[in-house]
Amino acid sequence: MFQLGKTIVSEDVLVKDFVCNLSACHGACCIDGDAGAPLSKEETEILEDIFPKIKPFLRPEGIQVIEEKGTWVVGTDQDLETPLIENKDCAYVIFDGKTALCGIEQAYNQGLIDWKKPVSCHLYPVRIKEFSSFAAVNYDRWDICNDACALGKELQIPVYKFVKEALIRRFGKEWYEELESVATEWEKENKKRFNK
Repeated sequence: MFQLGKTIVSEDVLVKDFVCNLSACHGACCIDGDAGAPLSKEETEILEDIFPKIKPFLRPEGIQVIEEKGTWVVGTDQDLETPLIENKDCAYVIFDGKTALCGIEQAYNQGLIDWKKPVSCHLYPVRIKEFSSFAAVNYDRWDICNDACALGKELQIPVYKFVKEALIRRFGKEWYEELESVATEWEKENKKRFNK
């Protein structure tokens, strides 16, 4: 772990490789698991505002859950999150054939809203845990992403590069540039060790 401003970052974010491989996993992270996508308080307000615009993109069962439970829910651990359909699919998931996509992102791609999707989804496989004086930035290893790890290794793209846009969205460009500097130094140090 190392510190960057008010964040503590896991080395795995720098050294593990990852590139989403939708053709292999079919968006399993949106339909597997036992909790919705983590949300900030600000994001719950955004979801309430944009729901009328994204509703036409959603499946009937997603709309039904959202209309019954709300655009967001409080999870079992008291965190704010997206609602689930039958404790499985995110209510905002839509399908292109057998591949899960985000209905929010589809509305964004068509220019109807200016918010891409929850930052926790955009950041995946990076997970942020907020504490009172800092945020922990961790790589979340999940076996459904084995194909993404393999593709990342083949393309030699580390996690932090894969989620660059999302990390900048969450922490700002200056923070990301500092992270890149740390990664460059880390790589030099490892090369030195390897070449000894």
